[in-house]
Amino acid sequence: MEQTIKSKRKITVYDLVVVGLMAAVCYVATNFRIEFPTPVGKMMVHMGNIFCLLSGLLFGGVRGGLSAGIGSCIFDLLTGWATSAPSTLINKFVMGFLAGWIPRLKGKEGKSVPFNILGAVCGMYGYTILYLGYSFVKDIILGSAIETAWADIIFKAPISLANGTLGIIISVILAALLRPALEKAGLYKKFAR
Repeated sequence: MEQTIKSKRKITVYDLVVVGLMAAVCYVATNFRIEFPTPVGKMMVHMGNIFCLLSGLLFGGVRGGLSAGIGSCIFDLLTGWATSAPSTLINKFVMGFLAGWIPRLKGKEGKSVPFNILGAVCGMYGYTILYLGYSFVKDIILGSAIETAWADIIFKAPISLANGTLGIIISVILAALLRPALEKAGLYKKFAR
């Protein structure tokens, strides 16, 4: 019976608040960035990935995915990366979703540090693979030689992996610090799924 009630649950005000707030945080954090030229454009290292992962770690897969995807997509639309906005929406959703879904497997409810680390790793590196794949296909479609597309990926990969590793470490630490505070304030059960 309880499973039936949960499956019929509608979108709540808490869902909207969490997704809206964390999407805004992801957007703002992405503004703290360093841009690098690449063989066929530019890329950036930014703080947004930390909060995309944190959204999932704290608030679950769907909320985390929506927060990460929407916040990052809005950033792209407003800051000159609009052509990447649709792929960013999808790729960042995957990041936040994996970061929130994996820590809740086997009844862990996001309380297991090893599962949180695994979720953050899968979310970040899953996103990195999608991002690099998208970049490669985009380069080819836009007329770059295959060698140039590979050079672009070879340049982007180490920067993306380093940025991702930093994001994993910081997001897992922040989740471990923020979750008890949310629980103590009585907010965690309302906001987490």
